[in-house]
Amino acid sequence: MMNELSKVETDGESAIEPDPVIAWGSDVAASLLRALDVPYIALNPGASYRGLHDSLVNHLGNENPQMLMCLHEEHAVAIAHGYAKAAGKPMAVALHANVGVMHATMAIFNAWCDRVPMLLLGATGPMDAAKRRPWIDWLHTAQDQAALIRPFIKWDDQPASVVAIPESLLRGWQIAQTSPCGPVYVCFDAELQEQELREPVKLPDVTRYAPPAPTAPNAAAISAAANMLRSAKAPLLLFGRGARTREVMDLRLALAEHVNGRMLSDLKSGTMVPSDHHLHVGVPFNKLTPEAKDALKQADLIVSFGSVDLGGIIRMAFGGEEPAVKIIHAGDDVHLHNGWGKEHCALPPVDIGMLCNADAAVSALVAELEAKVVTTKPDLSRAPVTAAPELKDGKLTMEHVAHALASKTDGQPVTFATLPRGWPGAAFPNREPLEYLGKDGGGGIGSGPGLAIGAALAHRGTDRLSISVIGDGDCLMGINALWTAAKYNIPALIVVANNNAYLNDVLHQDSVAVQRDRNRENRWVGQAIDGPVPDIAAMARAQGVEAAGPVHTADELDTALSLGVETIKSGQPFLVDVRISLEDGRLQSQRGK
Repeated sequence: MMNELSKVETDGESAIEPDPVIAWGSDVAASLLRALDVPYIALNPGASYRGLHDSLVNHLGNENPQMLMCLHEEHAVAIAHGYAKAAGKPMAVALHANVGVMHATMAIFNAWCDRVPMLLLGATGPMDAAKRRPWIDWLHTAQDQAALIRPFIKWDDQPASVVAIPESLLRGWQIAQTSPCGPVYVCFDAELQEQELREPVKLPDVTRYAPPAPTAPNAAAISAAANMLRSAKAPLLLFGRGARTREVMDLRLALAEHVNGRMLSDLKSGTMVPSDHHLHVGVPFNKLTPEAKDALKQADLIVSFGSVDLGGIIRMAFGGEEPAVKIIHAGDDVHLHNGWGKEHCALPPVDIGMLCNADAAVSALVAELEAKVVTTKPDLSRAPVTAAPELKDGKLTMEHVAHALASKTDGQPVTFATLPRGWPGAAFPNREPLEYLGKDGGGGIGSGPGLAIGAALAHRGTDRLSISVIGDGDCLMGINALWTAAKYNIPALIVVANNNAYLNDVLHQDSVAVQRDRNRENRWVGQAIDGPVPDIAAMARAQGVEAAGPVHTADELDTALSLGVETIKSGQPFLVDVRISLEDGRLQSQRGK
């Protein structure tokens, strides 16, 4: 069972005198969730799973798992997404019938693209038409409900009897956590949930159904890769998806230091190696920086460990030409490539391919090369590498936010659940495995608040500060996720980098206008979030979250972030709305015309 710190404390959320007898179909499902030590189940209430809801409350007492009520299914999934990335283990989500699945679709796609484990529990109206209530049960019954999301989940099932429920849940829990990870979906017939048991259903020993260890690399491939590394004069190591643990980070560093290999890391994957290590090239990239391109071109061997888009990286560095340099790639993501989506990205040229877990390949190479592994201690100093910039035209920038956060968190462990486009990585180096969790996977705007809350939930009760810097568009799409943070006292600090625009799309429209020799001043049409400007701090307060803003000056920023850090230390969420400049002179000069 989980420890007390992992349980959310809130008034009125614990059931009184739960019934311990497993008497109904949904009691079997709920009991399995407890046996699997599922900590939380995020949900928006729905009649299709009213049986399961009753079992969670009146059979389990709303503990292990505890329900986290959300105002939208998309937020429930996003919270589970953020939790899994920060905790290193999944939680559950309940989705109401077909309509709940439709609401959750974008967030499920994000989790799929991010390869995050998650147990999605759905429900449908009675499959026996004679048992359906008029109108509403017919609307909420689907012949194949999982078809709505099957292209971007790992596995699904709809058990047809109560005795089939345990195996369905065990298999789903196992598959979700088997590398490469991903969400799974188990749908319960409403009639099955509400079926009274005529005889006991024996629950299996769940320890015998644990997910298998990640696949190990082929010994011959490891030997060949090690020989190439021994011979290389300028190897380059690319780090993509991997475990967020100190042990594995130390293995990555041991390999890089042993072969004197320069390192590149990807913002999409989060902190895999320290971004200010002497072998790390520049800052972690989203798109390759000129410095990263040069490093790739100068390398005489490229070794990729779980790169999200190795083919795209190669194309960005070498153009349309196939590079002469030898390339090694370790990863098992190909197991999830199904063709519906193209998140597998470009097909890379690879000379040695290892179909295995990327971290397992790192470990095997360290052993083969007899590299010395040094256990490192976290460096929690926050002295910025660069000096804080002067205010330009009296406007704050993302660098001011980074420097202020560095000052407020000096000496403390921090997790950034999200960071926006344009984050100045040099001003706030990421050194710890959990310091930055990476992007949302599928690029689904609106996920930021939920991801922030999920990560903060995972670290609740510890000394780790959970902070998220998100754009105003992302925040506005997911603003009522904040209600869940307020209800359950989840200490997330959300800093909104607010430029009153969908800036990414402004940049795209600017590029199109230049390409077509059209009026660039029109790039703002349909992109600016103003006239009126939303009051994000007021919207946060309306959800029950304390907030500051809009913040316009350095002094206001300092005060707001000080209050924000102190608030989350006290166990409460906080939001800071920071009005920042557009950080682009060409665009800023035309703003508002």
